[in-house]
Amino acid sequence: MAADLKLQEHAQGVILPVRAHAGARRSEIRCVQDGVLRVSVMQVPEKGKANKAIIELLAQKLEVKKSQIELIAGETSSQKRFLIRGISSHEVAGRLT
Repeated sequence: MAADLKLQEHAQGVILPVRAHAGARRSEIRCVQDGVLRVSVMQVPEKGKANKAIIELLAQKLEVKKSQIELIAGETSSQKRFLIRGISSHEVAGRLT
């Protein structure tokens, strides 16, 4: 699954592309499609609730602190880009499988 991810190296870590679906029945990492990680969260997309839920889900799955994950693009869009600090692209790919 994670082998198809289009991860970008960054000076501080890795940039992870995410396609988010808010207001879902359950929070989960669904699949990789077109190089983008598809994620569903139960929270609604208002006042950053869904973005916070995505960060919590990614932190749990990647075994990093929430403070290591920053939303750098797509705050109000379903297409998002997260910077994950202090981790390599190989580690991200390995932990998402």
